[in-house]
Amino acid sequence: MDEKQEQKFQEMTTAPVGRLICRLAVPCIISMLITSFYNMADTFFVGMLKSNAATGAVGVVFSMMAIIQATGFFFGHGSGNFISRELGKHNHEDASNMAATGFFSALAFGLLICILGQLFLEPLAYLLGSTDTILPYAKAYLRVILLGAPWMTASLVLNNQLRFQGSAFYGMIGIASGAVLNIGLDPLLIFVFDLGVAGAAWATIISQFVSFCLLLAGCSRGGNLRIRISRVQLKWSYYAMIVKGGLPSLARQGLASVATICLNQAARPFGDAAIAAMGVVQRIAMFGASAMIGFGQGFQPFCGFNYGARLYDRVKKAFWFCFKSSTAFLLAVSALGFAFAPQLVALFRDDPEVIAIGTAALRFQCLTFAAHGWVVMSNMMLQTIGRTVPATFLAMARQGIFFIPLVWILSSTLGLLGIQMTQMVSDLLTLACAIPIQLHSLRTLDRQDRSGL
Repeated sequence: MDEKQEQKFQEMTTAPVGRLICRLAVPCIISMLITSFYNMADTFFVGMLKSNAATGAVGVVFSMMAIIQATGFFFGHGSGNFISRELGKHNHEDASNMAATGFFSALAFGLLICILGQLFLEPLAYLLGSTDTILPYAKAYLRVILLGAPWMTASLVLNNQLRFQGSAFYGMIGIASGAVLNIGLDPLLIFVFDLGVAGAAWATIISQFVSFCLLLAGCSRGGNLRIRISRVQLKWSYYAMIVKGGLPSLARQGLASVATICLNQAARPFGDAAIAAMGVVQRIAMFGASAMIGFGQGFQPFCGFNYGARLYDRVKKAFWFCFKSSTAFLLAVSALGFAFAPQLVALFRDDPEVIAIGTAALRFQCLTFAAHGWVVMSNMMLQTIGRTVPATFLAMARQGIFFIPLVWILSSTLGLLGIQMTQMVSDLLTLACAIPIQLHSLRTLDRQDRSGL
């Protein structure tokens, strides 16, 4: 075994729980915040075009980006969860094979998304929730975003594989560099080169390509697994493990995209301002949750290594530490979000109607925002230790099982108010399911610990 890899194993399995998770989490938190800036930058600069249709187009295409991200997270989490457990068992051969298989599979699926999307561009834009007035902007933005699908999916795989190896710092460098470039390119391409919403899309895919190159370089440093095409394993056993580890992420991200489409469709009768407002609120909520998700991502490699090494007590201690820390953080974020909701929405679109609709929606979400601490940490633990069924259910619950029917039921009964409060009701129902599921999982770890399994 490589000396750096052995040092990494010893640190993961012996270092103090809280201190180690915080160290692992810092680059993940930074990466998540920067990723949110990626998503928010386009909304912010396109909002300066003073067009609800243009701002709405970014929100509409956001659901397509969620599909691209879902593919990347599926292969990234599916391969990464397996890699962390195998490294915990000192099985570097299978870990290296999985790294290559996950990476090149994601690259191929990204290319397929690009081709199919370009062939059915206009029907796809309508399916995503575009109105007739939003359509020209949506097509201009979507056409370019689809070109970057192959390296956008592959970048997410590399970032997650590095993170599951305990090397989130390299992932942070790749993501951060791309984000800085994106923020610089947005105003340049939108206003100086007068490309409008298409300029925002070009800024995104160019910066994502730079991230991809830096992440690929990070795989050859610091004792990380190198990506070699010769190690690709076109075997069902490998893809079965990717499905097992990645299905919760695919369900979560894929249903998030479907939920956004349903949200846009439900908001369409209330005009472009409603679509624009809900798109802005989605970006703000994502940014608010990004630090907490990054903290949980620091927990995942710790969880995988220690579960693979059968150190179940450390896994339980880490879960409780992450839950308490994330809940305290989310309570503070919720209070700030509720108090400054109008100002936050106005940052992206200063239209009075958009601000009024977005403020109410954001405040409803803030009321249950702290519930994410238990739900997300439970989901991450279940996914990392290979408990696919409960992990997939929790991943599907908030943005799928509950949200999708609720947005139609509440919008038809309460109108726009129902749309604004859908996420809050969905959060409450998800928490009610997550509590008994995770408590059962923790009791199972207790039994495994006592039996030495």
